Amino acid sequence: MNIGEAAAASGVSAKMIRHYESIGLLTPAPRSAAGYRHYAGRDVETLRFIRRSRDLGFSLDAISGLLDLWRDRGRASAEVKQMALAHVEALETKIAELQSMARTLHHLADACHGDDRPDCPILDDLARGGQDEACACHIE
Repeated sequence: MNIGEAAAASGVSAKMIRHYESIGLLTPAPRSAAGYRHYAGRDVETLRFIRRSRDLGFSLDAISGLLDLWRDRGRASAEVKQMALAHVEALETKIAELQSMARTLHHLADACHGDDRPDCPILDDLARGGQDEACACHIE
C-alpha cells in the first residue's frame, strides 16, 4: 500500500509516517521504481503501535524502547510492566502539578474583582513570582 493508504489504515498522517521513518521508529519503506513508498501490513501494525503509545503519552525515546521490546519475542514482560508503571508515576506527578496550578489560579481568580479597577491579584502574584507570604495563593 502507498503512504496515503498506510496513513488511513493506521490513523497516522503521511507527514508523521515520514517523520517516524526519519528518526528510526519505522523502518524506511521500500520504494517502487517510480520512487513511491510501499508499506506492508506489519508497517501498519507498527504505526498503530506508535500512535497508541503516543496517545498514552509515551515519549519518542520510550516508544523506541517499547518497539524494541515488542519486536523481541523472547523478552520478559517484567521490563514492559516496569516501563508502563514508571510512565504512570510520571503522569500522576504531572497530574498533581497541574491540579496544584489549577487550585492556585482558582484562588487568584477568586481574589480578583474582575472589574474596571487596575489592581489585579493575578498580575501581582505573577510579578512577585508567587513569593508573597501575606497571600495564601499557593494551596498545595
